Amino acid sequence: MTTPSVQVSQGAAEPVSDDEHLLAAITALGECPGWLFTVAATWGASPRPPGSMLLLDAHGRETGSVSGGCVEADLVRRVRAGELAAALPGVMRYGVDADEARRFGIPCGGRLDLLVERIGDLTPWRLLEERVIARASLRRRLCLETGEASLHRSAEEHPDNAAFRFDGRIAERTFGPCLRLVIIGAVHITRHLIPMARALGYRVIVCDPRRERLAALAGFGVELDARMPDDCVRDLADDPRSAVVALTHDPKLDEMALMEALMGDAFYVGALGSQRTQQGRRQRLASLGVTPGQVARLRGPVGLPLGGRTPAEIAVSIVAELVAVRQGAALAQGRPGVSA
Repeated sequence: MTTPSVQVSQGAAEPVSDDEHLLAAITALGECPGWLFTVAATWGASPRPPGSMLLLDAHGRETGSVSGGCVEADLVRRVRAGELAAALPGVMRYGVDADEARRFGIPCGGRLDLLVERIGDLTPWRLLEERVIARASLRRRLCLETGEASLHRSAEEHPDNAAFRFDGRIAERTFGPCLRLVIIGAVHITRHLIPMARALGYRVIVCDPRRERLAALAGFGVELDARMPDDCVRDLADDPRSAVVALTHDPKLDEMALMEALMGDAFYVGALGSQRTQQGRRQRLASLGVTPGQVARLRGPVGLPLGGRTPAEIAVSIVAELVAVRQGAALAQGRPGVSA
């Protein structure tokens, strides 16, 4: 029995999430000190939401961000000047008055509160990094009064792992792995969808058992999987950080993969095809044992109804819908959409 073909295109570099980048930088500190800043709260307009993080090492090297740049520059100055030597975590405020808001580039008279903590023992950070790389999510809880931090299992119901809560005393933030997109079908739309999804931080896998079509994507910097799509989806897209898009127009390839995705935990499942095609597809999925609630999760016609018709325009509509679904935007099902 031969091993299923799974390969990575030449030059591919698997993207990692912001969390993975940050954790790698923390665990690389070794014996050197580091300071971690977390956006705790914002008032007015802000370029970064609560839960966003910045790591600075003793030399002022940056990983992540908490603003548009001016606040980072001031934090680097403070680190290099040795102004942040406190052992316990605390809160720093920027933009408490109009002059300071202008000086640090905080628009509309806004305010930015940052949690600051000194990185000490790396053991829990290494554990956190290992779990995230293994596609698990953990919630870190920090007590500002004691400086004690603890890790807890995260029952992730929403695909956005940056969920953050702060009540003035306890800060909690979920750390999780990179997003993953499984594209069923090495078709023309796929060529445009790949770079857009990668720009959004997705690890992209293109699955198509038609090897000649798959070979045409060599050099696109993605993983190529020649297995049957349902096997690929079952192995690679069964968690809340995964999305599946079926583009082949071939029911033999699309629908078994869609069945696996709809019965699993992928946060987004979409399929190309007209309203009539989608109606027949939903009926066939129901006959295969997919429940009405699971069938209702199918996004089809795939993509937001932007009016586009070219492969590139359809790819734009797909990534737009991925963003909207991940951010919890209200979207109507069964709306007019791509009829390809």
